[in-house]
Amino acid sequence: MKITSVKSHVLQYDLPGELGYSQQYYERRTAHLVEVNTDEGITGWGECFGPGNIAIANKAIVEKVIQPIILGSDPMDRDVLWHRVYNLTRDHGQKGMPLQALSGVDIALWDIAGKVAGLPLHKLIGGAHRTRIPVYGYGMMLKRESVEDHVARFRLEADQIMEMGFVGAKLKTGLGPKEDIELCRAVAETVEGRGRFMVDANHCYTTPDAFYVGRALDELGAYWFEEPVAPEDLDGYRELRAALKVNISGGEAEFNRWGWRQILENRGLDIAQPEVCALGGISEYLRVLALCHAHFTPVINHVWGSAIAVATNIQLLAAMPAMPGGLHPWEPMLEFDTTDNKFRDDLLQEPLDIQGQVKSSGGFVSIPGGPGHGVVPDAEFIRHYEIDL
Repeated sequence: MKITSVKSHVLQYDLPGELGYSQQYYERRTAHLVEVNTDEGITGWGECFGPGNIAIANKAIVEKVIQPIILGSDPMDRDVLWHRVYNLTRDHGQKGMPLQALSGVDIALWDIAGKVAGLPLHKLIGGAHRTRIPVYGYGMMLKRESVEDHVARFRLEADQIMEMGFVGAKLKTGLGPKEDIELCRAVAETVEGRGRFMVDANHCYTTPDAFYVGRALDELGAYWFEEPVAPEDLDGYRELRAALKVNISGGEAEFNRWGWRQILENRGLDIAQPEVCALGGISEYLRVLALCHAHFTPVINHVWGSAIAVATNIQLLAAMPAMPGGLHPWEPMLEFDTTDNKFRDDLLQEPLDIQGQVKSSGGFVSIPGGPGHGVVPDAEFIRHYEIDL
């Protein structure tokens, strides 16, 4: 079997309303899918992390840089191809967009391997340690409105997320330390007794401001404080973890095993959040997961993007060993964006229907049993939303 083409599909549509987080506001939803074709008619699908113009730049890397390196190769040699691409591009970026682009290609190669074997990804990895995954919902995005309006809306959205059946709710912060505590208090009061609540700062604080917010989260009982400071500030992460009760989480902006080695040896995370569509794909994710568990750091994957990303993460969470083991082990959760996302809800020939599963099962989602990541995108849907570049 040989690879005959590597295609990039950047999809985009206008959201019903503007959304924001601590770094920016945005009006469009973007997804970047990768399609790897073979001479035996087997096609694999992957996804690259990165919105907007980042996805457009990554498309060029996928098609103009990575495709020539792997064209004509056996797609089953995915680890060989991963290292060939990495070694030939490492002088131009061991992190960032080259790794995001490689991630989508690698996920597609794993999808091909699953289809050749007739097995879902979790079976290729070693089997399912769990047959269903608890799901938490995030929403409560920032908008161009007053603090008072944010507080009222966050209360409503948190209540809606819990009513949907999710096991927890996560909010965004970034209005300012004092204002953010008001948002956190509103969500904590709404979720109390119904599940966990988590806070995602998207690295907007200095270390002193993160301490200010973090001490409030200690009192409010937050489960984790996500990306409180810049990803480069390893000392800040370590200081926060040592002094606060709330779990410090992060890592979505880190790449490959070498970057993760630095984070883990620094002992700055209570919970690791690797992003498989960014750090180097499934091949590298499995190495990072092993590093995390070798440092006794539990993992809850960062999940953002289309149904391809969601299905891939469900497979990986199913295959994740309990850490530590026991009769009632600590369990990972699936992250689910509750805002409008056609690329997750409508992309597939057979939708995952995460919301429906969560509502009917008390907060859980089942593992797709089809080969590869277990889902097939709709070609007509892709043609409709693909932007012309």
